[in-house]
Amino acid sequence: MPDDNIHNNPWAEGSNTEAFELDRSHVFHSWSAQGGLNPLVIASGAGTKVWDFDGNVYLDFSSQLVNTNIGHQHPKVVEAIQSQAAVQATLAPQHASLVRGRTARAISELAPPKHHKVFFTNGGADAAENAVRMARIHTGRHKVLSFYRSYHGNTGSAINATGDPRRWPNEYSFGHVHFFGPYLYRSAFHATSEGEECERALAHLEQVIQFEGPKTVAAVMIESVVGTAGVLIPPPGYLQGVRDLCDKYGVVYIADEVMAGFGRTGKWFAYDNWNVDPDLIIFAKGSNSGYVPLGGVIIQDDIAATFDDRVFPGGLTYSGHPLACASSLASIKAMQDEGIIEHAAWIGDNVLGPGLRTLAEKHPVIGEVRGLGVFWALDLVTDRATREPLAPYGGTSEAMGVLTKGCIARGLLPFANFNRLHVVPPCVVTEDEAKEGLALLDQALNEVDKYYAGS
Repeated sequence: MPDDNIHNNPWAEGSNTEAFELDRSHVFHSWSAQGGLNPLVIASGAGTKVWDFDGNVYLDFSSQLVNTNIGHQHPKVVEAIQSQAAVQATLAPQHASLVRGRTARAISELAPPKHHKVFFTNGGADAAENAVRMARIHTGRHKVLSFYRSYHGNTGSAINATGDPRRWPNEYSFGHVHFFGPYLYRSAFHATSEGEECERALAHLEQVIQFEGPKTVAAVMIESVVGTAGVLIPPPGYLQGVRDLCDKYGVVYIADEVMAGFGRTGKWFAYDNWNVDPDLIIFAKGSNSGYVPLGGVIIQDDIAATFDDRVFPGGLTYSGHPLACASSLASIKAMQDEGIIEHAAWIGDNVLGPGLRTLAEKHPVIGEVRGLGVFWALDLVTDRATREPLAPYGGTSEAMGVLTKGCIARGLLPFANFNRLHVVPPCVVTEDEAKEGLALLDQALNEVDKYYAGS
């Protein structure tokens, strides 16, 4: 599978055994108890596929951590990094850099009008962190409202804004309040339609704002499409309703587009599906597919003006790193030139969506299929009538273990979380590759149907 350039590269020389033993001896992994880890060795990749040193090939239906939107080793992005390294490999953030300025302009042009400034970070967590900082200083308030079903990152304010169980051992930041977002399949509002779910979820949010005290609430921060917590698509009108409530109470609307942005839903940003205008937009992942760590905040002009004569108390040594900016600029241009955003939308509408719904007709463990573009999830259950999850909240199960191992054994890299399997290939996945992945998933689900307990 590797071409000669990779095969003859001394940085690529090695073996599965060497890579595994070095990892287990010296690498400390995130979100894991270290003793029982058995990581899959990956040597390289191209497009939607990766492989190990023995030539075993895997179709990447995880996009790693749902971030390799442009695929692995895209030649134009790799070339941009190499070319930039030859000119300017690093530069402190206090200086003006041509590549940094060009990248900020290109990203701001993707945002709604009156969003002209970009603050660069190293990833999504510190983007969330700095967006919260901006909102608090701009409003003079301290509380941040966010979904229970959410993930915003692993730093102080970001992990406290997060709703899922990773927050529990990390609650050191103050002023964070959680509320229920719309999720009709498991409605917290006893809704029976999208319209009811939208109306009741917005009424709930307004009540939370009122009970917390509107003059204390700085921001509402939500993922435009909730990612890790289930690929939850907001019903029509919900995001605009959030916008209206923020306007009513003078609250900053922060759109977390870290996972959903840059083509994942078939639009540049997920909020574009509903024509909403947030105040602050945080991004990372797909902005350059993680080729070099990068994130940031796109800032509405009025909020940016708050800091014209007031010091912004935040910064990072590698903010706007030249190599990261070059990779992002090249990614944006490649997505535009190659029609990658439009392709992601087409694949979702014509291949992934219909294919996953066909699997749901065959496999009773699939309780619900939901998604957009190349951003899909299967809500897996033991009983469709009761909607009992196939794994408990905050945990896993034997059935989910069988499913993920079955995928990997067949050459498919999955993304699983609790009782959900996310189908999230790169935006460049071809029709044939998407169908191949669905066929492999079908085979793996055959092993899981035995765990279904309903009638």
